[in-house]
Amino acid sequence: MIARRSLLLAALLAAPAAWARPRPGALDIRAIERRRLLPQAEVLLAAKPRTITAILAPRSPAGRHDYYSEGDYWWPDPANPGGPYVRRDGRSNPDKFDGHRDALIAFGRTVPALAALWDLTGETRFAGAAMRHLTAWFVDPKTRMNPNLNHAQAIIGVNSGRAIGVIDTLQIVEVARAATLFARKEAPGYAAIRAGVERWFAAYLDWLTTSRFGTTERDEKNNHGTCWLLQAACFAALLGRPDILEDAGGRLRTVIIPAQIEPDGRQPLELARTKPYAYALFNLDVLAASAWLLGGGELIGWKTPDGRSIGGAIAWMAPFIADKAKWPLPPDVEYRDGFPVRQPSLLFGGIAQKRSDWLDLWQRLNPDPTIGEVVRNFPVRQPLLWL
Repeated sequence: MIARRSLLLAALLAAPAAWARPRPGALDIRAIERRRLLPQAEVLLAAKPRTITAILAPRSPAGRHDYYSEGDYWWPDPANPGGPYVRRDGRSNPDKFDGHRDALIAFGRTVPALAALWDLTGETRFAGAAMRHLTAWFVDPKTRMNPNLNHAQAIIGVNSGRAIGVIDTLQIVEVARAATLFARKEAPGYAAIRAGVERWFAAYLDWLTTSRFGTTERDEKNNHGTCWLLQAACFAALLGRPDILEDAGGRLRTVIIPAQIEPDGRQPLELARTKPYAYALFNLDVLAASAWLLGGGELIGWKTPDGRSIGGAIAWMAPFIADKAKWPLPPDVEYRDGFPVRQPSLLFGGIAQKRSDWLDLWQRLNPDPTIGEVVRNFPVRQPLLWL
């Protein structure tokens, strides 16, 4: 088992995800993505880099290069005006500060799409545009973001940042996948900034794996622990860190899957929330992306001795993606009409399990949602960066 896992890790580091491609002709991802992305090309090219340094965060206790966000489900207390905020699970406060997170999401959408367009067309203009965004966020000392999340998802009147805020940088896992592609295929202009980009990710990965916030988030039992895992794996794959990749694969098998997935495929920790449908979809996508990155189809199909698996979780959820009217639990308290979208779990699972019905369903769903909350919970958007 150790030798086999080492071979998988060596393949991942030598040629990321090339070994995991679907059979030729099984699903023409490049044609699908060409039709989707080419009409977006001019808008993507026109997008100017805008980092957190351009966005004032009035309640942040830190500097202009420090990321700051506020907890989604926290509201003023009617019984104590001006006092600490109180929690209303699933109810997003529209007055929270979202400026930095919105900028990070825009960055996490733009660069991966530009990378996919460059890969599809070979046109240097797409690579050049991506380099400008990468430089602004990670390299230029005037505009770069500091590589930590010490002040994410703060609660007004309670704290200036929480471990749970680590989930915010899930939005840049595909930026790391784009950088991996640029390095592997020697994209024009990347050599000049590669060292700076990788220094940023190395510093952030160190913070993610050693800081109090990072390690606390790693040990969360629900989707937060899954999101930590996918981030650590994506950033380690970019940097060539087999130690972290091997730990992540072991953690997925021994901690995440046993704790989060029932033998029948249910995800009880997500289904217990006030938005069970969206949370189950979200966590399933992150689970499937993590497995695909760390072990391809084999890890999606892998089962614990009592039958828990990511493939089983996809099988439990797929009928309700195909027909949400069959959903057996209460509807989500917010954004119930925004989901499903083109869930990547169907793509990864469909290839891994040879399920043409899942792949057909994936192709029928919306790949480019516009509702902000839906976009935020749909961080794996560019399949070409994973296949």
